[in-house]
Amino acid sequence: MRYLIEMYINYLAAVRGLSENTRSAYSRDLTTYLTFLTEERACKTIERVTDNDVIAYRAYLSQLGMAERSISRHFSAVKGFHHYLCDEKIIDKDPTAKIDAPKLGVALPDVMSFDEVERLLAQPDAANETAPEDRAVAIRDKAMLETLYATGLRVSELVSLRLRDVNRERGFLHCIGKGDKERVVPLGEAALIYLARYINEARGVFLKGSYAEALFVNRFGEQMTRQSFWRIIKKYLKQAGLPMTISPHTLRHSFATHLLEHGADLRSLQIMLGHQDITTTQIYTHVSTKHLRDVYDEHHPRAKTRRPL
Repeated sequence: MRYLIEMYINYLAAVRGLSENTRSAYSRDLTTYLTFLTEERACKTIERVTDNDVIAYRAYLSQLGMAERSISRHFSAVKGFHHYLCDEKIIDKDPTAKIDAPKLGVALPDVMSFDEVERLLAQPDAANETAPEDRAVAIRDKAMLETLYATGLRVSELVSLRLRDVNRERGFLHCIGKGDKERVVPLGEAALIYLARYINEARGVFLKGSYAEALFVNRFGEQMTRQSFWRIIKKYLKQAGLPMTISPHTLRHSFATHLLEHGADLRSLQIMLGHQDITTTQIYTHVSTKHLRDVYDEHHPRAKTRRPL
């Protein structure tokens, strides 16, 4: 049955243009599903799978202690898989057709305060470094953090930037996001300043006369990886005394929320974030509304006035 997973993943790649990370996640989830079917339910062929098997799989995931959001993701993969097999006439009946997906509440993204962002961005300081390569590292790290917060890019998008993607004169950068969709994102003045410094002063220190298309490179002149940038941000979180639970994606959430709090419209934010559906962007309105409630409660003179008995 495992060859069916490959067929489905290839179909998704061709039709929906999913990223490599998303395809890998689908593949892992469906492999777990097929393993359960063969080892726990004795389903030797996909045609023998029933709705009871699918329901049992959901219960199995719960028994593993998996969070509801993860169970929902697994079920979404399973449902799409069976729907595809039905469309391709590989199976006659979709066993997931009458099974509803788990209902989830709105999970608000973690967001940093502006002061927390400022503390993080202040950590890479080239003035404190004496060795040329260490100064170059601090300049690069500062440029990466400033760019991430200024644009709301995903980490995969940040490390995939090429030198030619940055238009310093017009204050924009060109980005290729999920599904190989292209978008243009504005850059703020601070990010432009630190990017220019990195390109002019630090990037050549790593390249040592060699050539690279990648904008952000490591000490060996090779393209920065997501894993390396994760380690970089953890280093500066520790220095700043900020929660280690903050991730690079938290800066993306903070970028979006801070823009909304300062008057940005939802449609513009959707374009900058590269969301295909505006409903994905609307999650930040919930965060922004919570911020307004907190501000009101803190500053309105009668927000917390005790009601008469």
